[in-house]
Amino acid sequence: MVVSAAACGVLLTMLTSCGDGQGAEKSDARSAGGEQSKDKPRTVDLKRIPDVGDRMRSQIPDNSRQVVTVYGAGKNSADSTVVLYTRTGSTWDKAAGWKAHNGKKGWAADHHEDDKRSPVGVFTLTDAGGVLPDPGARLPYTESASIQAPRYWAKSHWHDFDYVIAIDYNRVKGTPPNDPTRPEGQTKGGSIWLHMDHGSGTSACVSLPKTAMEKLLRTLDPKQHPVVVMGDRASLQA
Repeated sequence: MVVSAAACGVLLTMLTSCGDGQGAEKSDARSAGGEQSKDKPRTVDLKRIPDVGDRMRSQIPDNSRQVVTVYGAGKNSADSTVVLYTRTGSTWDKAAGWKAHNGKKGWAADHHEDDKRSPVGVFTLTDAGGVLPDPGARLPYTESASIQAPRYWAKSHWHDFDYVIAIDYNRVKGTPPNDPTRPEGQTKGGSIWLHMDHGSGTSACVSLPKTAMEKLLRTLDPKQHPVVVMGDRASLQA
């Protein structure tokens, strides 16, 4: 499915939440993907997702059996760790984990356009896409060149949107990730994605190594009602 010309025309406006490619920090080779943890299941059954307090836990839908947890290093830090948990019965298992990045200025409980912070909260994950062909995604996947990062951005950012998973923050579910519609208004921000890492903070998205994006795309299943739980550790633990 290819998005409409109207959607393509507003691409530059939408992408401001994912990264502007201006003044990007120099990529650290280790941050760009060399530090991801081993992609092996954890053998210990967990009754609850570690370091997620009652407030956040209560927002996870009862029918969700896949949770992508983004543990921000600090309120004003761009560094984070992403862990995929899957539920069997009443227990959670750690399926995989990776080093990642979030907003350049950290996190915000009340995210708004251009604050360079990622929104804290629990959000559903319903749609995916990218410049590259579908790698075997279970979520609906839209391949489109219109998702590509502008070539006037720093070269380190050119492949940011090779794979993306839309975070359902101020967007219409069931549409391509780059659909520009923002139901709660432009100033609330939007176009918050999981996408490819360029080695430093983003404008609001969460970025991961390519292997992580491929793993998530091939694992997240609409039938399992996947969500992302994201924020700095203090906010998650509250």
